[in-house]
Amino acid sequence: MTRNLIADDRQMVHSDLRPLLEHQPEFEVVGEAENAEDVVEAAVGTEPDVVILDFATCLQNGLAATRAIRSRCLRTEVLIYTTHKSEHVIQDTLIAGARGFILKSDAKCHLIAAIQALGRHTAYISDELSADLLDNMVSRRGRQRQVLTPRERAVVQLITKGNTNRSIGTALGISPMTVESYRASAMRKLGLDSTAGLVLDGARNRIGDM
Repeated sequence: MTRNLIADDRQMVHSDLRPLLEHQPEFEVVGEAENAEDVVEAAVGTEPDVVILDFATCLQNGLAATRAIRSRCLRTEVLIYTTHKSEHVIQDTLIAGARGFILKSDAKCHLIAAIQALGRHTAYISDELSADLLDNMVSRRGRQRQVLTPRERAVVQLITKGNTNRSIGTALGISPMTVESYRASAMRKLGLDSTAGLVLDGARNRIGDM
């Protein structure tokens, strides 16, 4: 059972999100919040698996709310649900700690899959967003993508699932410094220059599911 908390405007909750989730037997809605401040306290109180955060509702403090949820609720993932498609919004929210990002217009196609992925602590970006964003990022750098080694791929897979360098090192039997070396090598081969881009790339190619 995946426990969900919704941070959205009241009209949208009743007309769209909540009914869609309640029709899924494996989902439970444990609470609702109407702004960024309330969603942090609600997340601390209910400890949901996934917070579905409407970035328009929480526009002013959405990034702070995401950071607070991820720091105070270590097992809770944040799914950004928005009309915003700009690259800087996506990257800023990923850097803040969100690991899911879908457009409201794509909700019927991607919302269920996104929640299922985040419930497994796997990053999820809807195909249109991840394809457009990553194609732009890679084309700007003008670099040809190279094939990752098995160890680089394992490190990227664990990064997309939210693991730290220390926990990745423990899982793979290597030091945190060696993990960082593999992370840097993978980013160089993929033509990326940020961890947010690496998470996007992993989500686009479903590396975290492999």
